[in-house]
Amino acid sequence: MKFTKQKAKEIVEILKNTYPDATCSLDFSTPFEAVVAVVLSAQCTDERVNKTTPALFARCKSIQDFVDIDIKELESLVHPCGFYRNKAANIKACAKKVLEEFGGKVPSTMEKLLTLPGVGRKTINVFLSEFYNEPAFAVDTHVERVSKRLDIVNNDASVIQVENTLMSLMPEENYHMGHHLLLFLGRYHCLSRNPKCDGCPLKKYCIYDKKPLN
Repeated sequence: MKFTKQKAKEIVEILKNTYPDATCSLDFSTPFEAVVAVVLSAQCTDERVNKTTPALFARCKSIQDFVDIDIKELESLVHPCGFYRNKAANIKACAKKVLEEFGGKVPSTMEKLLTLPGVGRKTINVFLSEFYNEPAFAVDTHVERVSKRLDIVNNDASVIQVENTLMSLMPEENYHMGHHLLLFLGRYHCLSRNPKCDGCPLKKYCIYDKKPLN
């Protein structure tokens, strides 16, 4: 393995010092609100989601409310987050499935969560980690990009390969924090375009200047 557990431990410690407040940026208070917030965050900033959800959650206070709300009204409420038609449809379908098939309780296993409309593996791992404190490692575009630039995985590695590799390198107690630390690095330093390499705390580990990656 190119990247050792010792290196993984080193980067976690460095990033803890760099981003001491690294945590989930999304605002929610119930399991279903967490699912909705993560669904809305797809190809959208957490900041925008957090500006959108207060009105949405004030209008839909229960899962049943998400089922009953007119689709056009729901589309209007989530419009600022982009892809609003798909997101609104998925949220309504998800709420219906949770009520009808899971007794109104958002399931807590990967297998069952994967059956929810519009909910993918990354969404599930964020949800399991944030709400159920399960040892899950979410891989979004930031985490994937950073992992490849640090040469933790090959550039052609799939999202699941990135996830499995990171989980093999870190102890379970670091999964939750590790996700947020790598995400913050990608969000604030290791940008997709014009990364801030000069100020990057992990510059010595990076291969970006030797083998540019997207």
